[in-house]
Amino acid sequence: MTQEQEKWTVERSERLYRVREWGAGFFGVSENGDLQVTARPDDFSEAVSIPEIIAGIQARGLDMPVLLRIENLLDTQITLLNESFLQAMKKLAYRGSYLGAYPIKVNQQQQVVEAVTRHGRRYHHGLEAGSKAELIAALGMHNDPEAVLVCNGYKDEEFVDLALHAVQLGFQCVLVVEMPNELPLIIERSKALGVKPILGVRAKLSSQATGQWAESGGDRSIFGLNATQIIEVIDRLGEANMLDCLQLLHYHLGSQIPNIREIRAGVAEASRIYAGLTAEGAGMRYLDLGGGLAVDYDGTRTSLSSSRNYSVHEYCADVIEGVMTVLDEQGVDHPTIITESGRALVAYYSVLLLNVVDAARFEPEPLPEALPEDTNIHIRHLHETMLALTRDNVQESFNDALYYRDEVRQAFNQGIISFRERALGENVFWLTVRTIAALTRNLPSLPLELEGLARTLSDIYYCNFSVFQSLPDAWAIHQLFPVMPVHRLDEEPAREGSLADITCDCDGKIDRFIEGAGVNRTMALHALKPLEEYYLGVFLVGAYQETLGDLHNLFGDTNVVTVRILENGKYDFVGELEGDTVEDVLSYVEYDTKALLTRFRETAEASVRKGLITPAQRREILQAYRNGLHGYTYLER
Repeated sequence: MTQEQEKWTVERSERLYRVREWGAGFFGVSENGDLQVTARPDDFSEAVSIPEIIAGIQARGLDMPVLLRIENLLDTQITLLNESFLQAMKKLAYRGSYLGAYPIKVNQQQQVVEAVTRHGRRYHHGLEAGSKAELIAALGMHNDPEAVLVCNGYKDEEFVDLALHAVQLGFQCVLVVEMPNELPLIIERSKALGVKPILGVRAKLSSQATGQWAESGGDRSIFGLNATQIIEVIDRLGEANMLDCLQLLHYHLGSQIPNIREIRAGVAEASRIYAGLTAEGAGMRYLDLGGGLAVDYDGTRTSLSSSRNYSVHEYCADVIEGVMTVLDEQGVDHPTIITESGRALVAYYSVLLLNVVDAARFEPEPLPEALPEDTNIHIRHLHETMLALTRDNVQESFNDALYYRDEVRQAFNQGIISFRERALGENVFWLTVRTIAALTRNLPSLPLELEGLARTLSDIYYCNFSVFQSLPDAWAIHQLFPVMPVHRLDEEPAREGSLADITCDCDGKIDRFIEGAGVNRTMALHALKPLEEYYLGVFLVGAYQETLGDLHNLFGDTNVVTVRILENGKYDFVGELEGDTVEDVLSYVEYDTKALLTRFRETAEASVRKGLITPAQRREILQAYRNGLHGYTYLER
């Protein structure tokens, strides 16, 4: 063990992977090097070891990868949001109230929506539905008459009727007008069913946020009505003697808004519109700010797109102050404020756990003490370049190495040297590059050509998961997620590598990792040990990732396990869902698996007739086929 390795501590691992920065107090490193999770932020006296949870999962017969849901974290985030609004309202003497509405689209899984409604009931935390299917799910899960059920999205007659029936059942179900042509339909169906609707209108604000979802706001946003169209809604409702039905103003600047100034600007503009609707005679009661409450994925607390420069407490206080500033000036009663925060509630709740199945290490073979006498001249020059390397001539040496490497390849293509000789030349070249990388590792600045050498020489760790199924935003929009080993954190991670999944796609990788306020293309990893599993965790994946997952290479949903941390530092398994089998995913893409089995059986029988296999082998082969159909789509140990 080197002196540097002897100095390694779990505190260094915690700093290296920035656990305290992105973990919101839920995650920490124990003395034995395990990543642990706590139900009470920053209190690790009763924390639970994630490797222990993994052992419990496997003892119950479930394989990696596993999506681990930790119930307490969702409960804590719901409490934090609601209590922060209540504290801000009390401190600022706000005369209205607050109601949350979880947007089902953020994570539509039944277990998640059920957990939100269960934990949120004490705050009357409601739901937001943006489609007919989501409304049907919400009506089946939602049974709190004091909570709101906000209906956004485009609507047909069936959607409108369902929402009106919900009002008949006593739900605070709000139909939000997204397009001008929706209003005549709503008025018509309300009269036909004899139901007085609760209406809202979605406004296009001129305010616009930065980040990935900037186009959700502004004049060119695809949802909502401009000022002229909102006036037309008011006039149409007035003609129908239904202006008192208009009770809610809704807007949405976008998901993951990193800058609090943009949130404040949106609140101020929306409050002015709210006051204007009140002056027009609408029966205004609710101001719905939509989503946007961000998650600090990289832990920098900045206005970078993967962060936020504010806390939840600050967000709530600024919203309340912004609404009061405008409405008090206009003499308008304080409304019930609604937020459709989803990402901030469920992101921490889920962790993707996966195992590493192999690694590719880019390490050249050591050279013999002397090259053979008949070695090609270009290979000899490469060797001499390597031997002459110093920190002062790295740029010149790199240029020479590239030149001689290309000469070796050209000589091979012309038939001058053998394949074995070419391999020798390539090996000398990579030894030279590795030496250059070592010499320049701690230099304050590097020539442009040398900046990517460390990444070129880094390892690739092959992991048992699909980016497209479990982390689609990492591929599609380059969302940064915290990634780290969940054990061996008392050891120095001496390797550098990127992660590849098991799909047959060059995009099936994670090669963008959090590093301070920037991004690194590799991360620190431990060397794999023979016959010993190596586990990684990808964190803050509870929002959107399950919903957006894709069946690339027919890799299906992972196993899902839900745990609840107990006060004595133990935990209970409170739910488990087995991931998709091969048969499941084949049925999703319209295969008849019984027909497949029949056709394969016929193929096997034909092989018996040809004498290629025996009847006993046929039975064994068919059983293997059946086992494959019923097996996990991921690699099984």
